[in-house]
Amino acid sequence: MVDAAPNLDPPQPDVLGEPWVQRRIPLRPSRRYGREPQAVLVHRSDAGAQPRAVLYFHGFTDYFFHPAHAERWRAAGFDFYALDLRLNGRSLREGERPGAIRDVRDHDEEIGIALAAIRAAGHQQVVLLGHSTGGLMAAGWAHRHPGEVDVIVLNSPWFDHNGPWFERRLLTPLVRLLARVAPGVVVGKLQEGYGRFLHSSTGGEWTYELGWKPFAGFPVRAGLFASVRREQARLARGLDVREPVLLCCSARSGPVKRPTAEDLRASDCVLDVDDMVRLAPHVGRDVTVERIDGGIHDLALSPRPARDRYEEAAIAWATARLA
Repeated sequence: MVDAAPNLDPPQPDVLGEPWVQRRIPLRPSRRYGREPQAVLVHRSDAGAQPRAVLYFHGFTDYFFHPAHAERWRAAGFDFYALDLRLNGRSLREGERPGAIRDVRDHDEEIGIALAAIRAAGHQQVVLLGHSTGGLMAAGWAHRHPGEVDVIVLNSPWFDHNGPWFERRLLTPLVRLLARVAPGVVVGKLQEGYGRFLHSSTGGEWTYELGWKPFAGFPVRAGLFASVRREQARLARGLDVREPVLLCCSARSGPVKRPTAEDLRASDCVLDVDDMVRLAPHVGRDVTVERIDGGIHDLALSPRPARDRYEEAAIAWATARLA
């Protein structure tokens, strides 16, 4: 079981403004992450009144910046907590390498502390909500920690590498070898099209800190990529998540390179949604798949009405399964 008395710093004002606050989570010192690694838990100052809660964590090159999504959950009777994982978003300190995670399982520490804090606040039922890389981590975490949450929602989880066969078959073992000796070496990067589509400065709907979520993302380093591929291989062999799982994804994938405006507006131009659907039964014994017509990679950022369809589907499913 997770620690019943987590050590979190007192609430401080958050960049989202009132009523949102943030609480720093001091993490164990390590050679990988230095003397004072940290994560940050974000929630409303009045959180704790609802018997149910959501714990959300983001994917690669991301952080929590869309409180309107949280308000949809809150209106349905859920308090909403968001975790900015170490070396991401609010957790970044000057001089640190953004997103330079050696092993995604290192995030187990802050996930466990955040869940302990949510339980200590009096919440009786918890929804684990993970997006993209966070969705892969949520599935693996639930497999390793049965009974710690009640239901799981996956928003476009990164279940397989979206690349040509030579990257899957040849590049992966090479990067695994490289990660053992030089985990910080850059082995890839994201395309800018998706980020430019989202951000208000380039015509998008969303305003967020480009230092925490740049158009082209953070550099993909060998340690992170190798650990993601290990987790994907474990999932492909089959996990045993015992809690009910809802996997939501777009109805179609778009091209990663040189997507059109229509591709970006109504399809997943980051991952292959068919991989998600194909691997969904490998997560556990009770998995529901919901494909959202017009959805993009982060379904919570999709243009309406796809965003509404995703939020309504996720909230209705969680409410029904928790009843």
